Amino acid sequence: MISHETITGILKNYDKENITIGTIGSHSALQILKGARDEGFKTLAICKNNRKFVYERFHSADEIIGVSDYREILDDDFQNKLINKNLILVPHGSLVEYVGAKNIEEKFRVPLSGNRATLEWESDRNKEKKWFKEAGIKMPKEFKSPEEIDRLVIVKFPGARGGRGYFLVDHKVGFFKKIRSRGMEDEDYTIQEYITGTRFYPHYFYSPITGEVELMSMDIRYESNVDGLARTPHWAFKHYAPEPSYTVTGNFPVVIRESLLHKVLEMGDNVVFASKKLFPPGMTGPFCIEAICTDDLKFIAFEVSARIVAGTNLYIEGSPYSQILYNEPMSTGRRIAREIKIAIEKDMLNDVIY
Repeated sequence: MISHETITGILKNYDKENITIGTIGSHSALQILKGARDEGFKTLAICKNNRKFVYERFHSADEIIGVSDYREILDDDFQNKLINKNLILVPHGSLVEYVGAKNIEEKFRVPLSGNRATLEWESDRNKEKKWFKEAGIKMPKEFKSPEEIDRLVIVKFPGARGGRGYFLVDHKVGFFKKIRSRGMEDEDYTIQEYITGTRFYPHYFYSPITGEVELMSMDIRYESNVDGLARTPHWAFKHYAPEPSYTVTGNFPVVIRESLLHKVLEMGDNVVFASKKLFPPGMTGPFCIEAICTDDLKFIAFEVSARIVAGTNLYIEGSPYSQILYNEPMSTGRRIAREIKIAIEKDMLNDVIY
């Protein structure tokens, strides 16, 4: 992994009064760019050539750079161009999915908001389990092989692919049939006990400047086709039996029972505390814990996203929680920019950038 010293060396030569905040044109870019503008920064979007028009239509960035493939950002000349613009790049799920966590960690010299080491810990399933265990957070039972399946399970694939390809099965025969039909036999997968309950995806922000974990907002994901199946009348399934799929297509806002807030806050605190022990300085900036609340009001977490998540796009003008915290419009995208702004003022940029 590129060392923190290498990044701080690059950052040392930046003109701190002319910082540009940029991101990949996808996922949560509109929110990130608006938040950066609201905090007075210049903005830059790196977009696929066939999608530049989206960001032009929303007048979202001061500069838009088109690429044929997002991996072009790994080119040394491209990176130098960004560095010469005093750019800080905000990572999100599309950066991880299309460029690759390893490439970002080892080849991308442009300063990132947050701690790039978290990308390794969220993308490696074994490390993620170790992280949750250290945090004392319960996870669904995992099965090491299809032969062990003895109940309803969900089969997941790695990466920030938005649930694409996930499927349910309750027996090894069904597992092999479904994985072959998808042509995914050679892919890494995780077999996880399927937990019934209500879904909550709380969005947090940890500031090393203040030492506080902030609950910014929450969402529920809108998934195709499983959410659409609920609108299909029961009699139709006599002749029509579609396989549920879990591809994320959108997000719903949600607030949780106030009597459960302490559990949500404790989960966030524990994840940050554990991260400091496992990969110091640990979690920095936005993150999300993907969890189920069971009918006995216990939380079971199945994933952590150690970066901004797309569910925060619901709250470009702020959520009920951020409104209470800030009493002004405060999205997660703007909170990232605010942290960078405060860090510049306090000469603490090295603490929030890697």
